[in-house]
Amino acid sequence: MIIDFHTHIFPDKIAGATIEALSKNASIPSHSDGTKAGLYSSMENAKIDISINLPVVTRPKQIDSINSFAREINGEKATQGRVISFAGIHPDTEDTELWLEKIKAEGFLGIKIHPDYQGVFFDDERYIKILRKAKELDLITVTHAGFDGAFVGHEIKCTPRRVLSALDKIGGYDRLVLAHLGGNELYSDVYNDLAGKDVYFDTSYVLKETSKKDFLKMVERHGEEKILFATDSPWQDQKEMAEILCGYELGRAATEKILSENAKKLLNI
Repeated sequence: MIIDFHTHIFPDKIAGATIEALSKNASIPSHSDGTKAGLYSSMENAKIDISINLPVVTRPKQIDSINSFAREINGEKATQGRVISFAGIHPDTEDTELWLEKIKAEGFLGIKIHPDYQGVFFDDERYIKILRKAKELDLITVTHAGFDGAFVGHEIKCTPRRVLSALDKIGGYDRLVLAHLGGNELYSDVYNDLAGKDVYFDTSYVLKETSKKDFLKMVERHGEEKILFATDSPWQDQKEMAEILCGYELGRAATEKILSENAKKLLNI
């Protein structure tokens, strides 16, 4: 079984323009068209059983429409269970705690935040409020961590130091997922400061960007039970990423943990 813990899809009517703009901003190509159909096709080709969709609310007023699309994904009978969408939230949304209660009541398993696109440092009190409530509600939180190619020249909003600061403020959070192996392009700091902490790292957009040696060192230090296979589709090819991970010859037990068992435990499925 393979679970991709980090993918992105958009409503058909805006997918083309959204993918074009994001590709241009971050100078990266897409490997599918950003639609549900495009993701399903990619999953079939890669033999992915479940993909997690992670919507990003870039402006507070988007929260209704973005989470409406997320509910639509989760309610589709034909594909129910194949694509599971988390909800989005923005730190400048009014009444974030009430929004999180609504998100929980609607059956969402988690939320996605993106400090760079949302323009807020990870240990800012607005995020602390969200993280505390998400922890209380037993929601998973996935956050972008490290450098984002769309923000060259900007101060990185989610660094290992800021993650540690936030965890200290909320008293730990074992359902926190740090994308991009804990911090894109900050792997030395992640290795020294975050690896081994009670949080998850996902592999989105890193399996081609880090060496096999460095990746295996991170797995050894952080623990194979806290790594989640993820691709960042459509920005990486799901089949290629699964083949890279399987080619690392971690051993059957460790590979199965990373490909699906850790995700199944976190998702309670």
